[in-house]
Amino acid sequence: MSKPMSKFIDVLSDSTGETAEKVVRAALLQFPQAGVQIRLHTRVRTKEVARPVLERAAKEGALLVFTVVSPELREFIHSATAELRIEAIDVIGSLIGKLGTFLDREPINLPSAMLPLSDEYFRRIEAVEFAVKSDDGKEPRNFRKADIILVGVSRTSKTPLSTLLAQRGLKVANLPLVLGVPLPHEIEEAPSDRIVGLTIGLDQLCEIRQARLRQLGMPPETNYAMREHVRTELEFAHNIFRAHPDWPVVDVTGRAIEETAVIILESIHERNRAAH
Repeated sequence: MSKPMSKFIDVLSDSTGETAEKVVRAALLQFPQAGVQIRLHTRVRTKEVARPVLERAAKEGALLVFTVVSPELREFIHSATAELRIEAIDVIGSLIGKLGTFLDREPINLPSAMLPLSDEYFRRIEAVEFAVKSDDGKEPRNFRKADIILVGVSRTSKTPLSTLLAQRGLKVANLPLVLGVPLPHEIEEAPSDRIVGLTIGLDQLCEIRQARLRQLGMPPETNYAMREHVRTELEFAHNIFRAHPDWPVVDVTGRAIEETAVIILESIHERNRAAH
């Protein structure tokens, strides 16, 4: 039996392509095991560079997803895709047009990579550096400076969540809960409305830890991944959470870190609204 032919999605951008690629990958999550290949074409800023990409897409029946801010190049791509009968999605063009009408202003039509660096950019860089320095409880004195403090046992996604939230410009610290080790005084002195507990299902945590041990070439029969030990760790963490009822607790079981990040932000915003 012959294998089905691969389908291609060509992501074309006049900048890094990050926006369009993220949109495509987010949408593809709704089609698991679709076997689609994404081909990224970045810094495409002339018709001469765009044309071969479009011709190949037409030849191979690919879907074209593009983010182009130049009206001339965008118009060329629209015309060419119609001429070549390519299925195409303009991710940003219609939004720019609608925003221009809404704001009653003309867009500057510069690719994002050519825009001057903003305060927001430097704020994100600072936040990422803060997250790296404050990972795994390394700098407890940073707790008082953090916008968010994540607390949980090992392998509850503290580090990836810290990194993801830092990319939004938030200063995030995290603290591992270690069985039998009391909380540092810095966490008790930190503003409680910035602290979020993380928990996870026993089965999933055991699987994650066993996989981690295999990655490290270590036997999975260590306390770190043994079911009863893991259960005791989770109970230890839950006792800490019960002793701090003002800390919201987010269950990361079966959740992508992006979904968990949204829940964390919602919990922080809800507490801020309640406080005011």
